[in-house]
Amino acid sequence: MVMKASVDDDDSGWEPNIPEKMEKSNTSWIDITQDFEDCCRELKLGELLHDKLFGLFEAMSAIEMMDPKMDAGMIGNQVNRKVLNFEQAIKDGTIKIKDLSLPELIGIMDTCFCCLRRPVTLGVFRILLTSKMHEIQGSPAAEAEWLRKRNREAEENAKRRSKKLPDTRWLNRESREIEAVGKDHPIMMGFEPLVNQRLLPPTFPRYAKIIKREEMVNYFSKLIDRIKTVCEVVNLTNLHCILDFFCEFSEQSPCVLSRSLLQTTFLVDNKKVFGTHLMQDMVKDALRSFVSPPVLSPKCCLYNNHQAKDYIDSFVTHCIRPFCSLIQIHGHNRARQRDKLGHILEEFATLQDEAEKVDAALHSMLLKQEPQRQHLACLGTWVLYHNLRIMIQYLLSGFELELYSMHEYYYIYWYLSEFLYAWLMSTLSRADSSQMAEERIVEEQQKGRSNKKTKKKKKARPLSKEITMSQAYQNMCAGMYKTMIAFDMDGKVRKPKFELDSEQVRYEHRFAPFNSVITPPPVHYLQFKEMSDLNKYSPPPQSSDLYMAASKHFQQAKMILENIPNPDYEVNRILKVAKPNIVVMKLLAGGHKKESKVPPEFDFSPHRYFPVVKLV
Repeated sequence: MVMKASVDDDDSGWEPNIPEKMEKSNTSWIDITQDFEDCCRELKLGELLHDKLFGLFEAMSAIEMMDPKMDAGMIGNQVNRKVLNFEQAIKDGTIKIKDLSLPELIGIMDTCFCCLRRPVTLGVFRILLTSKMHEIQGSPAAEAEWLRKRNREAEENAKRRSKKLPDTRWLNRESREIEAVGKDHPIMMGFEPLVNQRLLPPTFPRYAKIIKREEMVNYFSKLIDRIKTVCEVVNLTNLHCILDFFCEFSEQSPCVLSRSLLQTTFLVDNKKVFGTHLMQDMVKDALRSFVSPPVLSPKCCLYNNHQAKDYIDSFVTHCIRPFCSLIQIHGHNRARQRDKLGHILEEFATLQDEAEKVDAALHSMLLKQEPQRQHLACLGTWVLYHNLRIMIQYLLSGFELELYSMHEYYYIYWYLSEFLYAWLMSTLSRADSSQMAEERIVEEQQKGRSNKKTKKKKKARPLSKEITMSQAYQNMCAGMYKTMIAFDMDGKVRKPKFELDSEQVRYEHRFAPFNSVITPPPVHYLQFKEMSDLNKYSPPPQSSDLYMAASKHFQQAKMILENIPNPDYEVNRILKVAKPNIVVMKLLAGGHKKESKVPPEFDFSPHRYFPVVKLV
């Protein structure tokens, strides 16, 4: 049914079906059902109506009105009880607006908290009591008085227990009251899940149940713990540590509220970090701690050079937007993060190009005044490090989101082990060498001014742990790559029958975001096939050789991780994968289940990125 407004109305001719307007005298209704069906019969099988404002997307998104499976407003017709609003519930006697008992008050408060987890239309708007608050007699202060009474009784009971005088009456009374609160109606008095169902726009059913109180208490307990964790970020002073904190916090898949709180805590409205630190200063501190560029050292001649200052200040200013965006990305859910990480690589590619130009300009200036120093690849190394981290995180998150098929594992792990982690370790080693070279120059300058001999203390290298972890990750990826190649040789990997695409198409799709990056240059499919071709070895390795090589990689990762003092949660998780995989690879290298073509199982529960291989 549609309606046509009368001549007296100034509205544009046709409007959607609005039941409230049917009662108005100035509205005439026309039945178009038969006309609509006749038009539908003119369409041939497989044809769809297409219009400028109604295409395939609208057709697929269309809702069949009054269909219980498609129209959310029809859910109310499927229940056996009558759905009452506030006034009807009062007349029916299902709602009390005065003389509420204490268990009822507490039950209402608890159920209100249970509704907070839902969207407003499916949560708070279900509370009938909030629609006419002024009509409810009595005060919530009664609950506070009840709680004070309970506190006094608890104190008295504690005194009795301290005197070893049992008081079973108190225990029985408390349990009865808890039982009374817990044994309310399936739907608490004053709450109606379907009261606003017809007010929702016609969409697919989004009915959400009011959660149980135990779940509510558990949710708010975890929320409070997450908020406490958010408060810890203000104790961090280094940009790299803050980035790691955001990554670790995001790995827990926290709720959107706690993610938002972390974002607003980091960058306050005045655009300062934690409301006090300039982002420019954070970037400079991060550069000093990572690569120690001479231009930021007070002992260097470029430190007070106006032109050099302009160069570095301009570069640092251009760093603010990409790094703030990178931190904001970790405020999204994990799937959205991966999508945005692929796009932000373009900004970092531009930043890396600028870093290399600034490095070259500063190096030429430095050579004229201090030939023993160099400023090559300092800023570029730092940006490259973050580029590589983003690329690695992008690929690894695909395992967490279960985006890859089993037959794709081998080239994902190859790209990580042979390319990205190799570049990352080279970058970290170069940054560590740059730090050590700068420290030696500073020490020599101090020796020239002082004749006193000072004992050298062995300093802990700031990047040593990250280099160690990268080596472990590389070995784990290499082990998984060789494992997958060996499984493929034994016929244990099921491959799809490519019709509309091919392995090359899928490979290029997986690594498409890397095409915008200049350094490191992307590895195209033909390069990958050439570099990973086993026939270039003489003789070509067999599956047993690859299983044994994979076992050695897992063994190497295990040795590296076990030598880390005070291992954290991440180290222990990787060890839980490496140890069983060593045993499985040795069994396979010995010919165990070689004739079986049943695909292995990959258990990602111990670790998000590296599975435990299980033979079936």
